[in-house]
Amino acid sequence: MTLDVVKPRALPYADGIRVLSSRARDGSRHSPDRFAIQRLSCNAVVGLNPCEREDKQLVCFDVDISTHTFKTLEPENAFDFRLLARDIRQEVESSEFVSLESLASLVARITLRHANQPDDIVTVRAAKPKALVFADAAEVEIVRTSHDYPVPTKVEVSALGLPSLGLDPPVGPATLSLLAHDIAQYSVSDTSGSPPAEQHLAAIAIGSNLGDRFANIEGALRHLEPILSPKGSNTSVIVNTSFLYETAPMYVTDQPTFLNCACIIRTTETPITLLKTLKLIERTIGRTPSIRNGPRAIDLDILFYDDALIDTRSESLRGSLDNLEGHLVVPHPRITEREFVLRPLYDMVPDFVHPVFRKPIHELLLDLLKTSPVGSPAMIKVMPFPTYPYKSDHALAVPSVPVVPHTQTYWKFPPAKSAVSAARQASPPRRTRLMATLNVTPDSFSDGSDYTTLSAALNYATSSAAAGADIIDVGGYSTRPGAAYVSPDEERDRVVPIITALRTSPPNTTTGKNAPLISVDTFRPDVAAAAVLAGANCINDVHAFTGPDYPPTPSASARLADMKETARDLGVPVILMHSRGEAGANKDYSHYDTVVQGVAKELGEKVEAIVHGPGGVRRWLVMVDPGVGFSKSLEGNLQVLRDSASITADVRAENGVWNPLRGYPLLIGVSRKSFLGTILSQPDDDGAYQGRQTTPKERGWATAAAVACAVQQGAAVVRVHDVPELGDAVRIADAIWS
Repeated sequence: MTLDVVKPRALPYADGIRVLSSRARDGSRHSPDRFAIQRLSCNAVVGLNPCEREDKQLVCFDVDISTHTFKTLEPENAFDFRLLARDIRQEVESSEFVSLESLASLVARITLRHANQPDDIVTVRAAKPKALVFADAAEVEIVRTSHDYPVPTKVEVSALGLPSLGLDPPVGPATLSLLAHDIAQYSVSDTSGSPPAEQHLAAIAIGSNLGDRFANIEGALRHLEPILSPKGSNTSVIVNTSFLYETAPMYVTDQPTFLNCACIIRTTETPITLLKTLKLIERTIGRTPSIRNGPRAIDLDILFYDDALIDTRSESLRGSLDNLEGHLVVPHPRITEREFVLRPLYDMVPDFVHPVFRKPIHELLLDLLKTSPVGSPAMIKVMPFPTYPYKSDHALAVPSVPVVPHTQTYWKFPPAKSAVSAARQASPPRRTRLMATLNVTPDSFSDGSDYTTLSAALNYATSSAAAGADIIDVGGYSTRPGAAYVSPDEERDRVVPIITALRTSPPNTTTGKNAPLISVDTFRPDVAAAAVLAGANCINDVHAFTGPDYPPTPSASARLADMKETARDLGVPVILMHSRGEAGANKDYSHYDTVVQGVAKELGEKVEAIVHGPGGVRRWLVMVDPGVGFSKSLEGNLQVLRDSASITADVRAENGVWNPLRGYPLLIGVSRKSFLGTILSQPDDDGAYQGRQTTPKERGWATAAAVACAVQQGAAVVRVHDVPELGDAVRIADAIWS
């Protein structure tokens, strides 16, 4: 039996309420119970047109709840229609949304919160009866569940499969406010017992051109997150960051170059309170009064706050952009004229639709680039390396946050020649960096036991530095198939003394102003931390934070969280490599169209888990390595090498999903690897060469050919053993292709 009961005029502002229930003879539920409010009338500011924002207009809602949780319809289980209608009216009439869909989403969230049952399904139809001349109404209908608005309870970090924080693929009008559920699983712990505060997403632009610019930006971000509410929970957390760019000054050109980036935060602060917080952080970092658009130690601006339209100026002052001081205007009114704002937003949310111009960020950026003056300076992607070990007077001290070391140096990555910007903008030629390989292990495949003594290691580092090595990669655990297990203590005892000696040895080419950087090749957080504190500037992890087990075990999530926290606290760049456990195993990519596709997907999932969410590593501190020679066949290695540029290409698939690795700098390591030996062992098909067996040290010329290909593919760094010889190959290849 199905019983459908409607009570007209049951509520002051609704046409009626409805209950629909179905039962079998034995009392079991035949289908979910449904409770509905019919045509609830509210008055709200909603719409994009200026006339729609001058006054409230009539908006009507049909709200339908489908639930399995009401066992009976007795009075003690009665659905409180009146309370729900009152809550909807109060919140709707105090809102100011641009899109009707956003307003409907608010009503759905209020209804789910009121019903408070995990399996409820809410359907909301929202209508503006006065919006159209020749139609009854402009309407939208949405369906939502509690999974769309999860209650923030704890920090959760998963090793794989985290939802993207970008807006891919686009579904309807993409707005930050409608994507809050994408990041709710990263929510901050709140043990107060009180209902969670309203969560909002805001995009913040960041700039600096005075002092240690990198330390200023990192200090500001670290100061932004630990702000505590009276109940002890964070009011703001950073959930995404852009790449970092060095940019020419705009408006006032006679000043130092800027660093620019952006972040997305989840916050419970109101827009005005958030603005006050940002101004306090600016003063804490050291910003002082200056001329308009002049130099500053730090600059923090609110670009978006959900999809809200905010202007605190009086109506008579809104025709000008010269009177913004002391006011808040959101979206920021100069977004569309500033590449240094649009490009960082494009890194994070390319499909976010500007609530005023109704265009996604990627279109606004393209429109701007097409009109940029020919010969204008391009924005240059940069990666900073902090100084370790640091002393108390060599660090930026920010109250209540971890110490931020000063910057030792930074690398520049000019844009690719094929980019739209490069067609009109001027940028310096790129230079491929050299990473020297210093294995302090007795069993490495190539140079085992060659550098296990301190003097031998220092001699290699000194000669490599003199030959132009930009960074020296110190490893204490061989990745050779079948290599012996090394305990964390033993690995630490191998690498830390070498790194300490490189930093403290008598003046030579490994110390001083032009000394090469040092990275530590490890997948263990405690070894990484000890190495960095001893003087390393970078972490190189061949397992991309998830450890050596493949397929990933349950411990991979904990490994990722620990390594992510270590890298984030130290503030050092990380190199994340694609691998599948032991280098010689797991070479089947048949469920992908190509090996390259498999690398991009598998490594992309890990990188997104590492960059996105609270505690994420800054995007500008991540470099990726496709793992040539690891878990790939001969043809797979060749395919990855010849098509490595596509792994980080700035493209989107046919289904609309952006490449998760787009834009990341690329490191290629091919030096002396076994796939080169396999090729050299094969005879020519129609020549006299019969093939020959080679040891790793006999593959120098073969390595040079592979390195030249890596340069042609746009690698930012190549990892080699023989720096003097292969440095020559890189310089010639750079001259040809850069």
